[in-house]
Amino acid sequence: MAYPTINYIGNKEKIVDWISSLLPTDANTFLDVFAGGCSVAYMAKKKGLQVFANDIMKINFNIAKALIENSNETLTKQDVDLIFQGDPVKGFMTENYTDYYYFEEECMQLDQYRDNIEKLSTQFKKSLALILMRRAMIRKMPYSRFTIKWDKVKQLRDEDFSYQHYKRRRHYHNQSFRFHFENNLKEYNEAVFDNGKKNKAYNLDVYEAISKIKADIIYMDPPYAGTMNDYFGFYGLLDSYITRTIEEPFNNNFINKNTILEQFDNLFRGLKKYKYWMLSYNSRSKPSKDELIKLLYKYTDNVTVHEMPYAYQVTGKDKKKKDVEYLFVAKNLSI
Repeated sequence: MAYPTINYIGNKEKIVDWISSLLPTDANTFLDVFAGGCSVAYMAKKKGLQVFANDIMKINFNIAKALIENSNETLTKQDVDLIFQGDPVKGFMTENYTDYYYFEEECMQLDQYRDNIEKLSTQFKKSLALILMRRAMIRKMPYSRFTIKWDKVKQLRDEDFSYQHYKRRRHYHNQSFRFHFENNLKEYNEAVFDNGKKNKAYNLDVYEAISKIKADIIYMDPPYAGTMNDYFGFYGLLDSYITRTIEEPFNNNFINKNTILEQFDNLFRGLKKYKYWMLSYNSRSKPSKDELIKLLYKYTDNVTVHEMPYAYQVTGKDKKKKDVEYLFVAKNLSI
């Protein structure tokens, strides 16, 4: 089994082996409390830990539901035929997002597919279908995020314009949703596996999650304040697609540089029941490494910082910038 192609800004897929090598060896349970694209939770599942994967975004919860909690259910040919059966309909996407992210016919197709996903027989199948549709929607969206204005979307989906200005035709933006869905189906199905543990996905605010979920290790990968970290802006449309309502930005988002120290203080204060705390952060972010160390020492006397050079790339246009990725590992000596 292998972690599938998710396309998630901030995903730790490229450094997950490094994180894996630093996991405490005497732990049995693992909470990824900002699970995002679930690459770290997936690694922990592969290592045989019982994994709890939480994220406040509904689309990320469905990634966790399909790949972490799910142990054996995949999508069959009959399931795929059901998802794509019938004709396009005018629904939530058509009414709210025509000529905003997609053309009218594409929005109608998305409404058709969303209706049909609800006809699948289990929640695991529904979650797997939703994250495959997520992959299809992102593949058709320039820069793989939903912060691009419609005029720019149309421009970049014009293959002649794209080639003239960027020497790339970007054919994949104009492939159908079904093409992308089916093109990734095998990879996603094969990512589903049973590690012999009862894993669980959660859709909670981080502070609610730490009050309700107990584990040996808590891993934290919050948005990096001061960097490109507007996850609701990037992916909020996918939550709206799931609920078929216009979702509002969530609180406790860890992106405001003016309140980030307070957010971390509140977070660390609630970690007393966890034996090991692991925090991923980046040298370009606020607060600084020294500020985080000082804050951690308010609540524990055992902190180690591991560092790894990391080329951080925001978009294909930007040059890669060399930063340092930090992994703070704290041990709660009272447990």
